[in-house]
Formats: sequence, structure tokens, C-alpha cells
Amino acid sequence: MAASSNAEQTHLQDMEEEDAGMEKRDMESDEEEEEEEEEEGMGVESSEEEEDNSSEDEKENEAEIQRLEEQLSINAFDYNCHVDLIKLLKHEGELCRLRKARQKMSELFPLTEEIWLDWLKDEIRLTEEEQNREKVYELFEKAVKDYICPDIWLEYAQYSIGGMGSPGGMDKVRSIFERAVTNVGLHMTKGHTVWEAYREFENAILSTVQPPPGRIPTREEQDRLKTQIERIHTLFRRQLAVPLMDMEATYAEYEEWSENGVAETVIHQYKKALQQMAKYKSFEESLIVAEPPKLAEYQSYIEFEFKEGDPARIQIIFERTLGENCLVPDMWAKYTTYLDRQLKIKDIVLSAHERAVRNCPWTMGLWKSYLLALERHGADHQTVSEVFEKALNAGFIQATDYVEIWQAYLDYLRRRVDFSKESSKELEELRGAFSRSIDYMKQDVEERFGESGDPSCIIMQIWARIEALHCKNIQKARELWDSIMTKGNAKYANMWLEYYNLERSYGDPVHCRKALHRAVQCTSDYPEHVSEVLLTFERVEGSLEDWDVAVQKTETRLNRINEQRAKVAEKEANLARQDDERTDQRRKTKADKKSQKKVQKGTRAGEKRKAEQDDYHNEWNDNSATKRHRGNGDQTREEHMETESGLFGRNAPPGYKPGPPGAKRAQQRAAATGHKPNDDDVKPELRNDKSSVFISNLAYTLEEPEAKLRTLFETCGPIDQIRPVFSTKGAFKGYCYVQFESTVSVAEALKLDRREVDGRPMFVSPCVDKNKNPDFKVFKYNTNLEKQKIFISGLPFSCNKEQLEEICKSHGTIKEIRLVTYRSGKPKGLAYVEFADEAQASQAVLKMDGMSVEDNKIAVAISNPPRRNMDKPGFMTEMPRQVFGARGRGRTQLSLLPRSLHRQSGTVSKAENGTAAQQVPTTESAAGNAAGETKPLSNSDFAKMLLSK
Repeated sequence: MAASSNAEQTHLQDMEEEDAGMEKRDMESDEEEEEEEEEEGMGVESSEEEEDNSSEDEKENEAEIQRLEEQLSINAFDYNCHVDLIKLLKHEGELCRLRKARQKMSELFPLTEEIWLDWLKDEIRLTEEEQNREKVYELFEKAVKDYICPDIWLEYAQYSIGGMGSPGGMDKVRSIFERAVTNVGLHMTKGHTVWEAYREFENAILSTVQPPPGRIPTREEQDRLKTQIERIHTLFRRQLAVPLMDMEATYAEYEEWSENGVAETVIHQYKKALQQMAKYKSFEESLIVAEPPKLAEYQSYIEFEFKEGDPARIQIIFERTLGENCLVPDMWAKYTTYLDRQLKIKDIVLSAHERAVRNCPWTMGLWKSYLLALERHGADHQTVSEVFEKALNAGFIQATDYVEIWQAYLDYLRRRVDFSKESSKELEELRGAFSRSIDYMKQDVEERFGESGDPSCIIMQIWARIEALHCKNIQKARELWDSIMTKGNAKYANMWLEYYNLERSYGDPVHCRKALHRAVQCTSDYPEHVSEVLLTFERVEGSLEDWDVAVQKTETRLNRINEQRAKVAEKEANLARQDDERTDQRRKTKADKKSQKKVQKGTRAGEKRKAEQDDYHNEWNDNSATKRHRGNGDQTREEHMETESGLFGRNAPPGYKPGPPGAKRAQQRAAATGHKPNDDDVKPELRNDKSSVFISNLAYTLEEPEAKLRTLFETCGPIDQIRPVFSTKGAFKGYCYVQFESTVSVAEALKLDRREVDGRPMFVSPCVDKNKNPDFKVFKYNTNLEKQKIFISGLPFSCNKEQLEEICKSHGTIKEIRLVTYRSGKPKGLAYVEFADEAQASQAVLKMDGMSVEDNKIAVAISNPPRRNMDKPGFMTEMPRQVFGARGRGRTQLSLLPRSLHRQSGTVSKAENGTAAQQVPTTESAAGNAAGETKPLSNSDFAKMLLSK
């Protein structure tokens, strides 16, 4: 009983505790419910605020979307506006509007890789619900045409794997992979990803065709297994034959995968690809470290690929370049030109041209090339016309661009016409296009640019010539020319002569005469020329009456023109005289002011100098008197120290002459360099020193000139001293003196003349005082005809002696080559080449004159330098070269006139290498000529000269 009671008590206690716990839980739950209700109330308030904020954001975004759409309706070619609109629509989740915006942009511009991938991923998510994969396939086809992007091709192939279960799905996947490796498999840095994805796909197929363990496969299963293994082997072999990044890892994977090892042919191809990779590695590394757009690095890469000559690699490097430089018209032009001339594959060529004009629609040259490519590859007329209409709406930046694009289209239409038929649909279309082009120039182009773009009416001229030549419709041609002349071209002689030539070829003499008479009356630029043409025409075609009318008309017109010119010249002379008078007046006024200032300044300076002298004499007398009363020690302390400027601490004593400027600095420099200071260090002077040479034309920035020149001239002999010349501020002046211990070294030193020092030719000459020897002149090279030496002009500046020797050595034995340079060392494009004899030099002239050297056309002649005038010291001028006959100078300088007919010229200077000139007596006739009197020879004079021999 006790036990039972205890149990009951325990049970009651448990029930009480349970009730208390339940009450506590109920209270807690009530509190929690109250808190939840409060939180729910607060949540309602916050959610309402969030909804209000989001609605405001939506309104703002919608307003911005409408603004962007309105702006695009005004200017559909605003690229950035398209991008901003697509971002906003994607943020708002407007899928239908987003799709339309993307489609509209893709019709006008090629889309970037990022925009395409974003669009494709959105469409893929939508098609998972709609089960419509064909639309995505079409979108992928558009994407891969804009640029060659490995990532888009990889996405395309992976998406196609999802449809592998459909009929023909396996073949479609393999087809897409094959196209991918064909288009981007050569991409050096990203191509391997496509190859690896292709192999992974085939490996997955391999796992499905392998029979389960323990079961003997049938013959059909064995064939499928063998075929699949061979596919994977083929993929490995194809990839290893292409130079790609990280191809070593691919080879290691193939070694591990292949059960029978790697074949020798595969190893050979792999090693060859590695060698190619080594050549491309430097270009790839430069692209990796370069900053976008990397245009210079890509251009170097393209030039290298051009030298290699592999069309597929040239195409892929162009595509890579244009992927990052799609707005560079010159690069597109270079790419399309290569495709037009070398590759000539229709689909590739036309695709590149289409992408070029979509990327750079403002470039007329790309549209013109596109039209030619379409015609060259047999595109239908409708396609060519549509492309031309797009070109007119592309927005060219010059009026002349519209003229050129119209000319290209009109040329295309003219080539379609069969002119053997009197009339045809093509001919009417050509005439309609000509008429439309003229209206277009007058309306659209003039309104946009304020000028016609075709001031000479080239299009109308072509139309007139086509009508006259092919259609035999000279009347229509005359009507067109009348219209041309009314557009402001009647004053130009060349326009009238063009019309005259047309009438001369396809018209009759009556209209020719009429055109020339109108030309004489209207021409204002070259009336003499058209007058001469008219008179020539009448000499050939006209009667006496026609001749008289032409003479009278031309004389009247020319007299009127000369009067007008005289008035204009008089007016210009008066204006020039007035300008000269005003200039002289200004100069005179300025000179008067300057002279007045000088007089005033001189007066003030004289007064100041007189006052200073008075003060100085007073002070000097006072100091002298004081010093007489002081001892020697005090006098020493009172001595004035000379400063760097040459002045004393106080006023200098009478008769003091300061040293030359810079003397103290020169002494300090001498102390620093260690050689004894002398007069040359203070003020360098030219000396007639037989053991010294003078060095000039050195760079002012030459560091440590003494040490550098000592190293250079030590090979000539022992050096006594080198004296560089510095300015008062301590800057090197570009010249110096080198004194040797022996006079023998001077001759060796002179051989270093024109030696290059820090990029400049160094001039070395004897050290002679030209003030004491005014007749001394140094001209190293010959100044008369040198029949064994040729002179070459027009050389490229990059040409050096070695290249020139390679060009000339096939024509004879070369003794010396001298390239002519400026004082700074830059080449002039001129050179002298000395051969062993005259015959070799003459042969070189005949063979080399006019040849091309690095796209430069050179001129070659026998060396005949201009003579120098040595009469005036310090002055050099060119003398006339030797006189040649009326037929001019031959390249070989060979005279074909008999010696008996040679007239003696005046004083002939026979100077060579600075030797004294010898005077040759002149004949009487020559003396007369020298005096300025030209005396013609009579028949008897010629007879005497002929009989004298």
C-alpha cells in the first residue's frame, strides 16, 4: 500500500509539474504570438515602403527606357544607346522588349562576345520551357558570323550535345565541332579548349559503345568500338599537329591514353608543331603583356604571318586582331584586300566584306570594295543594289565619298549593259542611275555638306562619253556638256578642251569650231592656250575666212585679258608700295626712338662715370694718405682681394685691367684635371701647331669628352694633351684640340675624319690659324669630273654601306663607298661609289639608273661635284658645272661632239684635292663671252674649225 501511495504521489507531482509546464508554455506561446503579431504589423509597414520604393524605381527605369527608345528612333546608329537600353530591359525583366532590342542592334552592328553570350544564355533558358531548339540554333549561327570567338563556338557545341537524342543529333554535334575546330582550332591561346571538348564528347560516346565486362561483343559492336577509338586517335593526331599553347600536356595525355604508344609520324608532326610554337611564342607573349587594343603587336604578328605564307594562319591572326580592333578601317581594308587577292573563297570573302562595313559603315572605301567583291563573285543584281542603298545611308564624312560610291555603282551598271542592242532594260537602268546620281549630288549632298562634292561634274562627263561612244548619241552628250558648263566650269580651259576632244572624236568640225570659239570667249585661266588650239584647228580644218575670224577673235580676247591683267598688276603694285611705305615709316620711327634712347643713356652714363671718377680719386687719395701713416702689416690687411668677376672688393686702382672672363673657372678646371694652366685654358686660340689636330662637330651632351677622345686617338700615337673647349658656364662647346707628341701622329689622326661619335660624324682637320692663313681651306673630296666614280641619289635613309656594296658589286670592283650625311649624322640619301676603272663606272650607271631600292627609285650618274670658290676666305659657293651640248648631259658624261667643234671656254680651273688652279688661255670668242658679249659664229668660222684638223 505504501508503495502504491508513493507511486500515486509521484504521479500526481508529475501531473502538477506537467500542468505547470503547460501553463508556462501557453504563456510563452501567447507572448510569442503577440510578438509575431507586432512583427507582422511592422513587416506590413516595411513591405509597403519597399513596394513604394520599387514602384518609384520602376517608374524611373521605364522613363529612361522610353527616353532611350526615342533617342534610337532619331539616331539608330547610336551604339552606346543600344547597350544601355539592353541593360535596363534585362534588369526590368522585359523579355519580349529585350529580345526586340537585341535583334534591332544585331541588324545594325556586330555584337561583342559578351553581348552574344548573355543573349544566348537567356534564349537557352527560355527554350527549355518551349522545347524549341531551332530558334537557338539560328541565333548561334548569327553569333558565329560576327567574330571568330572560341567561347561562342564552345557554347554552341555544348548546347548541341543536349539535342543529341533527336534524329540526326549525333551527326549535328560532330558537324558543329568540326566547324568549330576549322574556325578557331588554330587560335594559339584558346583553340585547345575546343579540341579538348571535342575529345571529351567522343570519349563519352566511346564509353557507350564498349560492351559490358564478361560478354563477348558481336562483330557489329566490335566495328563500332574500333571506329570510335580511331576517331579519338585522329583527334589527338590533328591537335598535336597544330602549334597551340600547353600542347605538351596534350601529348602526355595521348601517351597515357594510347595503348600501343605514339606513332613515329605523330611524334614527327608534334615536334614540328613545337618548333613552330617557338617562333610564335614571342608574339604571343607580347600580346599577353600589352595593353588593349594591342594594335602594334598584332601588326607585327600579321607581318610575320605574311612572310610564313600560311593562308589559314593569316586568316586567324586577322580575325584575332579585328576582334579587339573592330573599329579600325585600315585593318579591315588590309584583311579584305588579302582575301580578294589571295584566298578568293566566296563565302569567306563576302562574309569579311559584310562584317567590315557593319563595323565601320562611315568608311567609303570598304563599301566600294564590297560592291566590287559582290560583282567579282557573281552576286545577283538585287543584292548589289541593296548593298549600294545601304552605303548611301551609312553616313559618310566627306562629300567626295558620295561621288566615289556613285561612280563604283555606275561602273557596275555600265558593265551589265549590252551596247550592241539599241535599247535594253539594263541601259535604261543605267541612264536612270546617272540621272538619280546628279539629283542626289544636287539635293542630298549639297544640303548636308554645303558643297556638291563633284565640282568638275565627273559623273556627267562619264555619262556624256558613254552616250557618245557606246550609244552613238552625240546630241545627248552635247546637252550634258552644256549643263556642265552652266555649273561654273566655263571659265576653265581644261573643261573646254575636254569637250573639244569629245567633239573631235565623235562629233563634227562645225561643233568643234563652235566649242573652241566659246572657249576663247569664256576661258579666264589660260586663254592663250585655247586660242592656240583654235588657231591650230583652223590651220588644219578651216578656210581663209575661218582663219581671219579666229585671228580677230583671239586677238580681241587676249588684248582684253592683258588690259585686265595690267589693271590687276597696277593695283597690286600700289598695295605693295603702300605696304612698303608703312613698313619704312615704322622702321624709321623705331630707329628714331632707339637713337634717342641711346643718346639719353649715353648722357646719363657719362654723368654717372664722371661722378664715380671724382669720388674714386677722392677716396684713393684719402686711402693713400692713410696708408703712409700705417705699417706694412696694416697695409697687407688693407689689400683688396680680386673676385671671380675680375673686380676688386672696392674700386680698382687706375690702369687696372681685369683678366678674361672665366679665367678663374679655367684655372679651377685645370687644377681638377691635373694639367698646367696656360693661355689656351683661359681663352683657347687656334695655333699653327703641326703636331695638333682640331676636332669639331661633337655633341654638346658628350660626357667626359677628354677621356672618350683619348681612347679614340691613342691608336694614332702618344698624346701630349687634349684640350676640350667649354663655355663660361662650364658647358662643352662641341670642339677641342688634340696635341700629339709627334707630327707623324697627325696624319693618322686625320684618317679618323667623319668617324661616328655618339651618333654624330666627328670632323678632324689640321690645327691651322685661319686668321693668319686666310687662304687655307680644307675640302677633302674631289671637285671635278671623276669618271671612275658614280653619284647615287634617292637612296632610302635606312640604306647602309653593306647594303649599297651588295647592290653595286655585281657591276665591278668597288674601291670605296661614301654615304653623304648631315652634320648631325643623319643620312641625306646620297652616296659616292668608286670603281676600279671608268668602264665599270659607266656600266654601273647604265644598269643601276632608275632601279628601285626598298621602293625608292634611285638616280645614278658619273660623279661631277660642283666646284668651290676659294677666292674669298670663309665663303664657299657652287660654281656652274661644265657646259654640255644642246642635247643635255648624258648619264655617262660621254661627249659625242667632234673635238674640232668644241669651243674653248673661259678660264678653266684644274683643281684637284685642294691643289692650285692653273689658268688656261682663252680664245677671242671665249673672251668675248666672258665679257658678257655673245658673238655668233659665221659659216666661215665653222669652215675654219673644220679645216683646222
